[in-house]
Amino acid sequence: MFEETPRVELTPAAEDLLRRLRATHGPLMFHQSGGCCDGSAPMCYPAGEFRTGDADVLLAELDVDGVAEPVTFWMSRSQYEVWSHTRLIVDVVEGRGSGFSLEAPEGVRFLTRSRVVGA
Repeated sequence: MFEETPRVELTPAAEDLLRRLRATHGPLMFHQSGGCCDGSAPMCYPAGEFRTGDADVLLAELDVDGVAEPVTFWMSRSQYEVWSHTRLIVDVVEGRGSGFSLEAPEGVRFLTRSRVVGA
């Protein structure tokens, strides 16, 4: 049986980067829109800077050791319909992502990997 909501987890590298970004930018959030190219990667913003609405689903409030508040993970509803049967794993890879995501100046980018859940 499939889970109704995918689980979202962070790799140790993603947690390390989030701690650094939190120290500089304050509370954080992710949004993954499902567009092409950078739009299909999770984008990291200061919490509340990206406006969410009825077209978005809150998938998780991620706890990061050393960070006071959870990092929210939002996804566009249309992309959620495609990914609803997966566990999302937020990782970090070398290379420059979108200039709008907070990690862009670091020379790395967030990347979502996935695993099918359920039987």
